[in-house]
Amino acid sequence: MKAYRIEQNSGFRLEHFDPEDTSAFNGDKEAGLLAIKERNKRLEHLQELLYAEGKHKILVVLQAMDAGGKDGTIRVVFDGVNPSGVRVASFGVPTEHELARDYLWRIHQQVPRKGEMVIFNRSHYEDVLVVRVKNLVPEAVWKKRYHHICEFERVLAEEGTTILKFFLHISKDEQRIRLQERLDNPEKRWKFRKGDLDDRELWDDYQRAFEDAIRETSTEYAPWYVIPANKNWYRNWVVASILVEALEGLQMSYPQPEAGLDTIKIK
Repeated sequence: MKAYRIEQNSGFRLEHFDPEDTSAFNGDKEAGLLAIKERNKRLEHLQELLYAEGKHKILVVLQAMDAGGKDGTIRVVFDGVNPSGVRVASFGVPTEHELARDYLWRIHQQVPRKGEMVIFNRSHYEDVLVVRVKNLVPEAVWKKRYHHICEFERVLAEEGTTILKFFLHISKDEQRIRLQERLDNPEKRWKFRKGDLDDRELWDDYQRAFEDAIRETSTEYAPWYVIPANKNWYRNWVVASILVEALEGLQMSYPQPEAGLDTIKIK
């Protein structure tokens, strides 16, 4: 999984990552789908262990262009996990209540507690992405936010949160196909917004914004992973594999049971 991890101060460029990549399986989708099932089972066990032990906190950040596959990733990768210990937090346009505070205030309300895994569907990175591309604040303002975000994530990490950030990397042509599918499918049309086309016109601006944000904020304690996402099955396998690897690295164990349980017989 190191191939997808962006090292700090690496001179990262998005053009060096192929959104069509399926190299771990040489394009064998059937093998990939079987591997996802195995990863799901392992993730289910590790998440149950995380919840039972109650010591660690996991924050998963998902970012992508429109139609990049955030919802699909959540639906497939986290299939079978215990909903008591996993929560999704979505961040749309800030409310008036949220705008009256600093931009990280609403984010901090949603970070995981001990034993919990929280998935951010969009995140604090919107404040160096949309805000930048649409000129909602001056450059002098959003540029300072890279430092703010790094320090915010440092606090979370030093307080025991494992942070994994995923950019689901699709091509412009793949986005066109997916948006057209949304438009043509009555069951998916509700997800389509005319504003999606306006954002598509800004594709290059968004790519530069993502590239800069990832380069400036991928750290040892909160790394970014660029996930090839044109093929949903491969995207899901890579994300699940990175999560499993991170959870296994925590070396968790179940809490010791209450003393004297061996003599109890349920009548």
